[in-house]
Amino acid sequence: MARGSDTQDLAQLLSRRLESITSFLVMDVLEEAFALEREGQNVIHLEVGEPDFPTPACIVDAMNRAIAAGQTRYTHSMGIAELREAICERYRGRYGVEIEPDQVIVTSGTSPALLLALATLVEPGDEVILSDPGYACYPNFVELLGGRCVFFQVSETEGFQYDAAEIAKRITPRTKAIMVNSPANPTGAVIEAAALREIAALAPPVISDEIYHGLTYGIEAETMLRFTDRAFVLDGFSKRYAMTGWRLGYLVAPRPFVRPIQKLQQNLFICANSFAQWAGIAALREAEPDVERMRATYDERRRYLVPALRELGFGVGFEPRGAYYVLANARHLSGDSVALAREILHQAKVAVAPGVDFGSNAEGYLRFSYANSLANIEEGVARLRRHVESRRR
Repeated sequence: MARGSDTQDLAQLLSRRLESITSFLVMDVLEEAFALEREGQNVIHLEVGEPDFPTPACIVDAMNRAIAAGQTRYTHSMGIAELREAICERYRGRYGVEIEPDQVIVTSGTSPALLLALATLVEPGDEVILSDPGYACYPNFVELLGGRCVFFQVSETEGFQYDAAEIAKRITPRTKAIMVNSPANPTGAVIEAAALREIAALAPPVISDEIYHGLTYGIEAETMLRFTDRAFVLDGFSKRYAMTGWRLGYLVAPRPFVRPIQKLQQNLFICANSFAQWAGIAALREAEPDVERMRATYDERRRYLVPALRELGFGVGFEPRGAYYVLANARHLSGDSVALAREILHQAKVAVAPGVDFGSNAEGYLRFSYANSLANIEEGVARLRRHVESRRR
Protein backbone atom coordinates (compact mmCIF):
# COMPACT_ATOMS: atom_id res chain seq x y z
CA MET A 1 0.00 0.00 0.00
CA ALA A 2 1.35 3.46 -0.92
CA ARG A 3 2.37 5.72 1.94
CA GLY A 4 0.91 9.21 2.36
CA SER A 5 4.18 10.88 1.42
CA ASP A 6 4.28 8.85 -1.80
CA THR A 7 0.86 10.09 -2.89
CA GLN A 8 1.85 13.66 -2.00
CA ASP A 9 4.93 13.30 -4.21
CA LEU A 10 2.75 12.01 -7.04
CA ALA A 11 0.36 14.94 -6.65
CA GLN A 12 3.27 17.30 -7.29
CA LEU A 13 3.70 15.71 -10.71
CA LEU A 14 0.26 16.79 -11.92
CA SER A 15 0.43 18.94 -15.03
CA ARG A 16 0.09 22.62 -14.17
CA ARG A 17 -2.35 22.95 -17.05
CA LEU A 18 -4.85 20.97 -15.00
CA GLU A 19 -4.83 23.58 -12.24
CA SER A 20 -7.08 25.83 -14.34
CA ILE A 21 -9.44 23.06 -15.45
CA THR A 22 -12.72 23.28 -13.56
CA SER A 23 -15.13 20.43 -12.98
CA PHE A 24 -18.26 20.30 -15.11
CA LEU A 25 -20.73 21.45 -12.43
CA VAL A 26 -23.72 19.94 -14.22
CA MET A 27 -22.07 16.53 -13.90
CA ASP A 28 -21.31 17.23 -10.23
CA VAL A 29 -25.02 17.89 -9.68
CA LEU A 30 -25.98 14.77 -11.63
CA GLU A 31 -23.60 12.60 -9.61
CA GLU A 32 -24.84 14.09 -6.33
CA ALA A 33 -28.38 13.30 -7.49
CA PHE A 34 -27.31 9.72 -8.24
CA ALA A 35 -26.02 9.45 -4.67
CA LEU A 36 -29.41 10.56 -3.32
CA GLU A 37 -31.16 8.04 -5.55
CA ARG A 38 -28.94 5.26 -4.21
CA GLU A 39 -30.22 6.22 -0.76
CA GLY A 40 -33.79 5.68 -1.99
CA GLN A 41 -34.65 9.33 -2.75
CA ASN A 42 -36.68 10.21 -5.84
CA VAL A 43 -35.04 13.01 -7.86
CA ILE A 44 -36.48 14.87 -10.85
CA HIS A 45 -33.68 15.46 -13.36
CA LEU A 46 -33.82 18.86 -15.03
CA GLU A 47 -30.04 19.36 -15.06
CA VAL A 48 -28.58 17.33 -17.93
CA GLY A 49 -28.96 17.90 -21.63
CA GLU A 50 -29.69 14.34 -22.61
CA PRO A 51 -32.74 13.22 -24.61
CA ASP A 52 -35.09 10.99 -22.66
CA PHE A 53 -36.22 9.26 -25.85
CA PRO A 54 -34.96 5.86 -26.98
CA THR A 55 -32.78 5.85 -30.07
CA PRO A 56 -35.08 5.46 -33.12
CA ALA A 57 -35.62 1.85 -34.18
CA CYS A 58 -34.28 2.37 -37.70
CA ILE A 59 -30.91 3.38 -36.21
CA VAL A 60 -30.78 0.45 -33.80
CA ASP A 61 -31.70 -1.93 -36.61
CA ALA A 62 -28.90 -0.56 -38.78
CA MET A 63 -26.41 -1.07 -35.95
CA ASN A 64 -27.56 -4.67 -35.47
CA ARG A 65 -27.19 -5.34 -39.18
CA ALA A 66 -23.70 -3.86 -39.16
CA ILE A 67 -22.61 -6.03 -36.23
CA ALA A 68 -24.11 -9.14 -37.85
CA ALA A 69 -22.22 -8.30 -41.04
CA GLY A 70 -18.93 -8.09 -39.13
CA GLN A 71 -18.55 -4.29 -39.25
CA THR A 72 -16.64 -4.31 -35.96
CA ARG A 73 -13.11 -3.39 -37.09
CA TYR A 74 -11.15 -0.20 -37.55
CA THR A 75 -12.46 2.05 -40.29
CA HIS A 76 -10.73 4.74 -42.31
CA SER A 77 -9.47 7.32 -39.82
CA MET A 78 -11.76 9.97 -41.34
CA GLY A 79 -14.78 7.67 -41.20
CA ILE A 80 -16.45 5.32 -43.63
CA ALA A 81 -17.01 6.87 -47.06
CA GLU A 82 -20.73 6.09 -47.04
CA LEU A 83 -21.32 8.11 -43.85
CA ARG A 84 -19.27 11.06 -45.05
CA GLU A 85 -21.27 11.06 -48.28
CA ALA A 86 -24.54 10.99 -46.31
CA ILE A 87 -23.35 13.98 -44.25
CA CYS A 88 -22.64 15.90 -47.44
CA GLU A 89 -26.13 15.01 -48.69
CA ARG A 90 -27.57 16.53 -45.51
CA TYR A 91 -25.80 19.85 -46.07
CA ARG A 92 -26.85 19.92 -49.70
CA GLY A 93 -30.50 19.11 -48.96
CA ARG A 94 -31.03 21.09 -45.75
CA TYR A 95 -28.86 24.16 -46.27
CA GLY A 96 -28.07 24.28 -49.99
CA VAL A 97 -24.37 24.07 -49.10
CA GLU A 98 -21.88 22.00 -51.09
CA ILE A 99 -19.17 20.21 -49.12
CA GLU A 100 -17.10 17.21 -50.18
CA PRO A 101 -16.57 13.94 -48.26
CA ASP A 102 -12.83 14.64 -48.02
CA GLN A 103 -13.64 17.67 -45.81
CA VAL A 104 -15.49 15.54 -43.24
CA ILE A 105 -13.79 13.80 -40.30
CA VAL A 106 -16.09 11.45 -38.37
CA THR A 107 -15.34 11.52 -34.64
CA SER A 108 -16.37 9.86 -31.38
CA GLY A 109 -18.79 12.66 -30.54
CA THR A 110 -18.39 16.41 -31.00
CA SER A 111 -15.99 16.85 -28.07
CA PRO A 112 -13.15 15.07 -29.93
CA ALA A 113 -14.07 17.14 -33.00
CA LEU A 114 -13.62 20.34 -30.98
CA LEU A 115 -10.32 19.11 -29.55
CA LEU A 116 -9.03 18.29 -33.04
CA ALA A 117 -10.05 21.68 -34.43
CA LEU A 118 -8.51 23.64 -31.56
CA ALA A 119 -5.33 21.55 -31.55
CA THR A 120 -4.62 22.54 -35.17
CA LEU A 121 -5.09 26.24 -34.37
CA VAL A 122 -3.99 27.03 -30.82
CA GLU A 123 -0.45 27.33 -29.49
CA PRO A 124 0.41 28.43 -25.94
CA GLY A 125 -0.61 32.04 -25.43
CA ASP A 126 -3.00 32.15 -28.37
CA GLU A 127 -6.52 33.46 -27.84
CA VAL A 128 -9.99 32.11 -28.59
CA ILE A 129 -13.03 34.38 -28.36
CA LEU A 130 -16.03 32.89 -26.53
CA SER A 131 -19.48 34.01 -25.38
CA ASP A 132 -20.39 34.43 -21.71
CA PRO A 133 -22.60 32.60 -20.95
CA GLY A 134 -21.59 29.70 -23.13
CA TYR A 135 -21.10 25.95 -22.99
CA ALA A 136 -19.22 25.15 -19.80
CA CYS A 137 -16.53 22.92 -21.32
CA TYR A 138 -15.29 25.24 -24.10
CA PRO A 139 -12.85 27.22 -21.91
CA ASN A 140 -11.30 24.02 -20.53
CA PHE A 141 -10.52 22.77 -24.03
CA VAL A 142 -8.76 26.05 -24.83
CA GLU A 143 -6.83 26.18 -21.58
CA LEU A 144 -5.75 22.54 -21.78
CA LEU A 145 -3.96 23.46 -25.02
CA GLY A 146 -2.28 26.45 -23.37
CA GLY A 147 -4.59 28.99 -24.97
CA ARG A 148 -6.31 31.96 -23.39
CA CYS A 149 -10.05 32.60 -23.38
CA VAL A 150 -11.33 36.06 -24.26
CA PHE A 151 -15.02 36.55 -23.48
CA PHE A 152 -17.78 38.76 -24.83
CA GLN A 153 -21.05 39.01 -22.96
CA VAL A 154 -24.45 38.09 -24.32
CA SER A 155 -27.45 39.37 -22.41
CA GLU A 156 -30.99 38.26 -21.77
CA THR A 157 -32.31 41.70 -22.74
CA GLU A 158 -30.79 41.25 -26.22
CA GLY A 159 -32.07 37.70 -26.59
CA PHE A 160 -28.57 36.31 -25.91
CA GLN A 161 -27.65 37.28 -29.49
CA TYR A 162 -24.02 37.63 -30.59
CA ASP A 163 -22.79 41.11 -31.51
CA ALA A 164 -20.08 41.03 -34.19
CA ALA A 165 -18.96 44.55 -33.23
CA GLU A 166 -18.29 43.41 -29.65
CA ILE A 167 -16.38 40.39 -30.95
CA ALA A 168 -14.33 42.59 -33.28
CA LYS A 169 -13.18 44.70 -30.31
CA ARG A 170 -11.56 41.61 -28.78
CA ILE A 171 -9.57 40.50 -31.82
CA THR A 172 -5.81 40.78 -31.42
CA PRO A 173 -2.81 39.37 -33.34
CA ARG A 174 -3.01 36.34 -31.01
CA THR A 175 -6.65 35.56 -31.84
CA LYS A 176 -6.84 32.13 -33.50
CA ALA A 177 -10.58 31.44 -33.51
CA ILE A 178 -14.06 32.69 -32.67
CA MET A 179 -16.34 30.11 -31.06
CA VAL A 180 -20.00 30.13 -32.09
CA ASN A 181 -22.79 27.93 -30.72
CA SER A 182 -26.24 28.12 -32.30
CA PRO A 183 -28.71 26.94 -31.11
CA ALA A 184 -26.89 27.76 -27.93
CA ASN A 185 -26.32 25.95 -24.67
CA PRO A 186 -27.32 27.18 -22.04
CA THR A 187 -29.52 29.96 -23.46
CA GLY A 188 -31.53 28.26 -26.20
CA ALA A 189 -30.80 31.24 -28.47
CA VAL A 190 -30.67 30.79 -32.24
CA ILE A 191 -28.15 33.27 -33.61
CA GLU A 192 -29.54 35.43 -36.40
CA ALA A 193 -28.20 34.92 -39.92
CA ALA A 194 -27.07 38.55 -40.16
CA ALA A 195 -24.91 38.17 -37.05
CA LEU A 196 -23.38 34.94 -38.35
CA ARG A 197 -22.57 36.64 -41.66
CA GLU A 198 -20.89 39.55 -39.86
CA ILE A 199 -18.87 37.19 -37.64
CA ALA A 200 -17.80 35.19 -40.70
CA ALA A 201 -16.50 38.40 -42.27
CA LEU A 202 -14.08 38.98 -39.37
CA ALA A 203 -10.48 37.84 -39.86
CA PRO A 204 -10.16 34.81 -37.53
CA PRO A 205 -11.53 31.36 -38.42
CA VAL A 206 -14.85 30.41 -36.83
CA ILE A 207 -15.48 27.18 -34.91
CA SER A 208 -19.23 26.66 -35.10
CA ASP A 209 -20.85 24.12 -32.77
CA GLU A 210 -24.10 23.11 -34.48
CA ILE A 211 -24.97 20.06 -32.38
CA TYR A 212 -28.52 21.33 -31.66
CA HIS A 213 -29.43 21.93 -35.30
CA GLY A 214 -32.80 20.37 -36.06
CA LEU A 215 -34.09 21.19 -32.57
CA THR A 216 -35.61 24.63 -33.11
CA TYR A 217 -39.09 26.08 -32.56
CA GLY A 218 -40.65 28.43 -35.11
CA ILE A 219 -37.25 29.34 -36.55
CA GLU A 220 -34.49 27.66 -38.54
CA ALA A 221 -30.82 27.61 -37.58
CA GLU A 222 -28.26 28.54 -40.24
CA THR A 223 -24.96 26.73 -40.70
CA MET A 224 -21.82 28.85 -40.68
CA LEU A 225 -20.82 27.10 -43.90
CA ARG A 226 -23.35 29.28 -45.72
CA PHE A 227 -21.26 32.34 -44.96
CA THR A 228 -17.61 31.25 -45.13
CA ASP A 229 -15.34 28.41 -46.20
CA ARG A 230 -13.02 29.28 -43.28
CA ALA A 231 -15.28 27.63 -40.73
CA PHE A 232 -14.77 24.50 -38.66
CA VAL A 233 -18.26 23.06 -38.13
CA LEU A 234 -19.00 20.57 -35.36
CA ASP A 235 -22.13 18.46 -35.41
CA GLY A 236 -23.20 14.99 -34.44
CA PHE A 237 -25.93 12.54 -33.59
CA SER A 238 -26.26 12.76 -29.79
CA LYS A 239 -28.92 15.43 -29.39
CA ARG A 240 -30.99 15.25 -32.55
CA TYR A 241 -31.20 11.48 -32.78
CA ALA A 242 -31.11 10.58 -29.05
CA MET A 243 -27.73 8.88 -29.47
CA THR A 244 -25.69 10.34 -26.60
CA GLY A 245 -24.13 7.02 -25.60
CA TRP A 246 -23.25 6.10 -29.18
CA ARG A 247 -20.50 8.76 -29.25
CA LEU A 248 -20.74 9.74 -32.89
CA GLY A 249 -20.05 13.18 -34.31
CA TYR A 250 -18.14 14.88 -37.08
CA LEU A 251 -16.07 17.87 -38.05
CA VAL A 252 -16.24 19.72 -41.37
CA ALA A 253 -12.89 21.46 -41.83
CA PRO A 254 -11.31 23.88 -44.31
CA ARG A 255 -9.20 21.90 -46.79
CA PRO A 256 -5.74 23.09 -45.59
CA PHE A 257 -6.53 21.66 -42.14
CA VAL A 258 -7.89 18.28 -43.16
CA ARG A 259 -4.64 16.32 -43.36
CA PRO A 260 -3.25 17.73 -40.06
CA ILE A 261 -6.56 16.90 -38.35
CA GLN A 262 -6.51 13.42 -39.87
CA LYS A 263 -3.02 12.80 -38.47
CA LEU A 264 -4.20 13.85 -35.00
CA GLN A 265 -7.25 11.61 -35.31
CA GLN A 266 -5.02 8.65 -36.24
CA ASN A 267 -2.81 9.24 -33.21
CA LEU A 268 -5.39 10.20 -30.59
CA PHE A 269 -8.51 8.24 -31.52
CA ILE A 270 -7.70 5.99 -34.55
CA CYS A 271 -11.33 6.14 -35.74
CA ALA A 272 -14.89 6.43 -34.54
CA ASN A 273 -16.94 3.38 -33.54
CA SER A 274 -17.40 1.31 -36.69
CA PHE A 275 -20.95 0.00 -36.27
CA ALA A 276 -22.14 3.33 -34.88
CA GLN A 277 -20.99 4.88 -38.16
CA TRP A 278 -23.19 2.52 -40.17
CA ALA A 279 -26.07 3.38 -37.85
CA GLY A 280 -25.34 7.07 -38.48
CA ILE A 281 -26.21 6.60 -42.15
CA ALA A 282 -29.65 5.32 -41.16
CA ALA A 283 -30.05 8.29 -38.81
CA LEU A 284 -29.40 10.77 -41.61
CA ARG A 285 -31.46 9.02 -44.27
CA GLU A 286 -34.33 7.40 -42.35
CA ALA A 287 -34.86 9.01 -38.93
CA GLU A 288 -36.16 12.48 -39.78
CA PRO A 289 -39.79 11.54 -38.93
CA ASP A 290 -38.55 10.41 -35.50
CA VAL A 291 -36.61 13.66 -35.08
CA GLU A 292 -39.71 15.68 -35.93
CA ARG A 293 -41.77 13.80 -33.32
CA MET A 294 -39.11 14.42 -30.68
CA ARG A 295 -38.80 18.08 -31.67
CA ALA A 296 -42.57 18.58 -31.38
CA THR A 297 -42.53 16.97 -27.92
CA TYR A 298 -39.68 19.20 -26.77
CA ASP A 299 -41.68 22.19 -27.99
CA GLU A 300 -44.71 21.10 -25.95
CA ARG A 301 -42.53 20.85 -22.85
CA ARG A 302 -40.93 24.23 -23.59
CA ARG A 303 -44.33 25.89 -23.88
CA TYR A 304 -45.26 24.47 -20.47
CA LEU A 305 -42.01 25.13 -18.62
CA VAL A 306 -41.34 28.76 -19.57
CA PRO A 307 -44.64 30.18 -18.17
CA ALA A 308 -44.48 27.80 -15.21
CA LEU A 309 -41.08 29.17 -14.20
CA ARG A 310 -42.29 32.74 -14.64
CA GLU A 311 -45.26 31.98 -12.42
CA LEU A 312 -42.85 30.77 -9.71
CA GLY A 313 -40.98 34.08 -9.86
CA PHE A 314 -38.02 33.08 -11.98
CA GLY A 315 -36.96 35.64 -14.55
CA VAL A 316 -37.30 34.32 -18.10
CA GLY A 317 -37.05 37.48 -20.16
CA PHE A 318 -36.05 35.55 -23.27
CA GLU A 319 -38.00 32.60 -24.57
CA PRO A 320 -35.61 29.91 -25.89
CA ARG A 321 -35.96 29.10 -29.59
CA GLY A 322 -33.69 26.07 -29.84
CA ALA A 323 -32.05 23.15 -28.00
CA TYR A 324 -33.91 22.15 -24.80
CA TYR A 325 -32.84 24.60 -22.10
CA VAL A 326 -34.28 27.55 -20.21
CA LEU A 327 -31.79 29.87 -18.53
CA ALA A 328 -33.80 31.45 -15.71
CA ASN A 329 -32.82 34.34 -13.47
CA ALA A 330 -32.94 33.18 -9.83
CA ARG A 331 -31.17 36.13 -8.22
CA HIS A 332 -34.31 36.91 -6.21
CA LEU A 333 -33.57 33.67 -4.34
CA SER A 334 -29.76 33.73 -4.21
CA GLY A 335 -26.72 35.20 -5.91
CA ASP A 336 -24.86 31.91 -5.44
CA SER A 337 -26.16 29.54 -8.09
CA VAL A 338 -24.12 26.56 -6.88
CA ALA A 339 -25.46 26.84 -3.34
CA LEU A 340 -28.99 27.38 -4.66
CA ALA A 341 -28.80 24.35 -6.97
CA ARG A 342 -27.59 22.18 -4.06
CA GLU A 343 -30.36 23.53 -1.83
CA ILE A 344 -33.01 22.72 -4.44
CA LEU A 345 -31.52 19.27 -5.00
CA HIS A 346 -31.40 18.30 -1.33
CA GLN A 347 -34.59 19.99 -0.15
CA ALA A 348 -36.89 19.81 -3.19
CA LYS A 349 -35.28 16.76 -4.81
CA VAL A 350 -35.07 18.55 -8.17
CA ALA A 351 -31.72 18.60 -9.98
CA VAL A 352 -30.97 21.82 -11.90
CA ALA A 353 -27.75 23.28 -13.32
CA PRO A 354 -26.07 26.26 -11.61
CA GLY A 355 -25.73 29.18 -14.01
CA VAL A 356 -22.15 30.00 -13.06
CA ASP A 357 -21.11 26.75 -14.73
CA PHE A 358 -21.68 28.58 -18.03
CA GLY A 359 -19.81 31.77 -17.17
CA SER A 360 -19.68 34.60 -14.67
CA ASN A 361 -22.36 36.47 -16.61
CA ALA A 362 -24.81 33.66 -15.73
CA GLU A 363 -24.12 33.66 -11.99
CA GLY A 364 -27.43 33.87 -10.19
CA TYR A 365 -29.19 31.99 -12.97
CA LEU A 366 -30.28 28.34 -13.10
CA ARG A 367 -30.48 26.25 -16.26
CA PHE A 368 -33.50 23.99 -16.58
CA SER A 369 -33.46 21.19 -19.16
CA TYR A 370 -36.74 20.05 -20.67
CA ALA A 371 -35.20 16.85 -22.02
CA ASN A 372 -37.44 14.94 -19.64
CA SER A 373 -41.05 13.81 -19.80
CA LEU A 374 -43.81 16.37 -19.37
CA ALA A 375 -45.06 14.41 -16.34
CA ASN A 376 -41.65 14.66 -14.68
CA ILE A 377 -41.34 18.35 -15.57
CA GLU A 378 -44.77 19.01 -14.03
CA GLU A 379 -43.74 17.15 -10.88
CA GLY A 380 -40.47 19.10 -10.80
CA VAL A 381 -42.37 22.38 -11.04
CA ALA A 382 -44.72 21.29 -8.24
CA ARG A 383 -41.74 20.51 -6.01
CA LEU A 384 -40.14 23.84 -6.88
CA ARG A 385 -43.38 25.62 -6.04
CA ARG A 386 -43.49 24.03 -2.59
CA HIS A 387 -39.84 24.88 -2.04
CA VAL A 388 -40.22 28.53 -3.08
CA GLU A 389 -43.32 28.89 -0.88
CA SER A 390 -41.52 27.35 2.11
CA ARG A 391 -38.68 29.85 1.60
CA ARG A 392 -41.15 32.73 1.66
CA ARG A 393 -42.68 31.46 4.92
